[in-house]
Amino acid sequence: MTALPPIRVLLVDDSAVVRGALGKILEAERDIKVVTTAPNGQMALDALRHTEIDVVLLDVEMPVMDGITALPLILSAHPKTRVIMTSSLTQQGAAITMQALALGATDYISKPSARAGGSALAAVAGEIVSKVRAIGRAKKVNIDPPVFRGLHAAAPAPASIIVAATGHGGDVAPKALAIAASTGGPNALADVLSRLPADFPLPVFITQHMPPVFTALLAQRLQRDCGRPCVEATHGMPVRSGCTYVAPGDWHLLVHTVEGQPVIRLEQSPPENHCRPAADPMLRSIAAVYGAATLAVVLTGMGEDGRRGCAAVRERGGRILVQDEASSVVWGMPGAVASAGLANWILPLPDIASKISSLCFVGAT
Repeated sequence: MTALPPIRVLLVDDSAVVRGALGKILEAERDIKVVTTAPNGQMALDALRHTEIDVVLLDVEMPVMDGITALPLILSAHPKTRVIMTSSLTQQGAAITMQALALGATDYISKPSARAGGSALAAVAGEIVSKVRAIGRAKKVNIDPPVFRGLHAAAPAPASIIVAATGHGGDVAPKALAIAASTGGPNALADVLSRLPADFPLPVFITQHMPPVFTALLAQRLQRDCGRPCVEATHGMPVRSGCTYVAPGDWHLLVHTVEGQPVIRLEQSPPENHCRPAADPMLRSIAAVYGAATLAVVLTGMGEDGRRGCAAVRERGGRILVQDEASSVVWGMPGAVASAGLANWILPLPDIASKISSLCFVGAT
């Protein structure tokens, strides 16, 4: 078998310490090559004119040209290059990173400050390597983020719906929508929710792999984009029709019943699939409460979180829709569900909302 070429990486950070530490982590991997480095966005753009790069690790705050300024210029000139932002876990850092994701960044890495030194970066080495590898090996498609095309721009001609499995739910209309996402998820979530009708009646439960601070900002963004109530879930919150609930960072979002009414329950039980929040516990709990009236959607993301939860949904008679490979940033999570034969439908991103609407307003199709 012919070996795959190494993933070509450009490191962009104004700190020589951070550049050195990141380079050491990545160069230890046989399938990753740090081609060059740059101390600011302008020098990164100059390097990209002369060098083919698969993945750019782009710092947010830099002199001369910062990451937010450089990002759209990189994506416009090099649409098949993937950009991973590196940012601090502060409120300000999270807000800027969310802005970068809306601008088209593929993912982000929460890094310690430069003052913390290389040992602190080494602590997150596994996350850095796994994200660079998954994103660098993903199918290359032109980046077309919402800021460039508009959330409600005309969709491309849809691919044919692939019916991957038949469900047990029959004509049971959904009463709850559960969505799981990871890498590339914020933009995919915004796309789906903004295309749903203003009077969409179901409660929507979302697990997006994100740390604290980020999930509250995600809820704010989704409410702004879709025009319907969207909140970061809190423990004991009653479930309301038409409201969207985002799992808070470091907490699993579950649903249970109190006196016959669905209520949010947050737990810090052990991570599942190395994640907290994780999709599997959310999906299991929703399937237990809503049974055949559960509609699960698995969007772009690394790993296989959601596969076991979707098995629970199918066992209870619910139905499952996954994003197709062509429109996914990384076809890990949806691919795992599809490969297990659990998906009722595999659809391109622009078609997912219309399918959800048809099931909720018309019945099973």
